[in-house]
Amino acid sequence: MGKLDRKTVSHQFNVSPETVFDGWLDPALTRQWMSIALKSMGLSGEMAQVQIDPQKGGKFLFSDTRDGVEHRHWGEYLELDRPRKIAFTWNTEGFDESDPCHVYLSLEATDTGCTATIVNEMDEKWADDGGATKRGWSSMLKAQDGLLK
Repeated sequence: MGKLDRKTVSHQFNVSPETVFDGWLDPALTRQWMSIALKSMGLSGEMAQVQIDPQKGGKFLFSDTRDGVEHRHWGEYLELDRPRKIAFTWNTEGFDESDPCHVYLSLEATDTGCTATIVNEMDEKWADDGGATKRGWSSMLKAQDGLLK
């Protein structure tokens, strides 16, 4: 990876870090909140595949259907430290698979639940000036929050 571009988003949850952590690794819950997030971004929200192998070195695959075409996102879990941290690679169809993003979800307990922070690291050549990366991760956290309340 060349020079890095980092995007960071945070969200306050009124549920425990364990609940948020588990919600990222449960295929049924992930399918629901990813669908909600996609709809909030003006997409169909039709999830075609949600495959999760929740262990270090385990793989995941998420895909949704847009205008009849399947759009895939996949990666590998680099670290799973319940309930504090999930680190994974993130690939998106159409981008260089040999140079994935690295994503770090950290969860910190608060008096009323937890704060979730996502840091997305990517080669600056993939950096977006329009903020789509931050909007995407923010939409996912908000959708998960709405589902877990």
